Amino acid sequence: MKNFSKITLGALIIAAVSLTSCSNDDDNNTPAEKPTIYERLGGTTMVSDPDNSGQMIEKGRLSFRKVVNSTIGLIVADIQSNASGNLQAHFAPLLAETGNTQATNIAKLSDNLTDFFSFNTGGTNAVNTYSGLSMSAAHDPAKNPRMGTKSSNADYTKFEGYVGAAANANGVASNTELYTDIVAVLESLRTPIVQK
Repeated sequence: MKNFSKITLGALIIAAVSLTSCSNDDDNNTPAEKPTIYERLGGTTMVSDPDNSGQMIEKGRLSFRKVVNSTIGLIVADIQSNASGNLQAHFAPLLAETGNTQATNIAKLSDNLTDFFSFNTGGTNAVNTYSGLSMSAAHDPAKNPRMGTKSSNADYTKFEGYVGAAANANGVASNTELYTDIVAVLESLRTPIVQK
């Protein structure tokens, strides 16, 4: 986790420098635009969906879905371990809906998170449109009954660590620009999500 925090800090510094730096060149050479995170994860190239036989999926969306599903798995394992500072309280209402529908509720969470990250990192296909609650409302139990409690900075840092581990497990190495850019996106969401 400490390395992840250093990477997060590094990502913010790199983002700040790149946003504030100016070119002193007087010629009209415009640097090539950097591909979006979604494009770097495979973009709109259609591939077979390993979870839905006979269906196609955008490679960028599939990449995000794999990371999201791995992250959910890490969170569920955290909940089941009853580890100190676990994330159970945040997901208690969702997990209480279990019965025969837990897989469906987890699948909905996966779809919503995949939609959100795909749409907000350069995905343009209508399938990638996120139509859920705002980040602030989604993480406020008073506005979203499926959220058990408000998040602290420590909770969010733990969540970021799980996303980082899930990205690593799905082929995004920690020492890459892509990883740093994903961390920067996550860090940009800290303010609306952390509410205690």
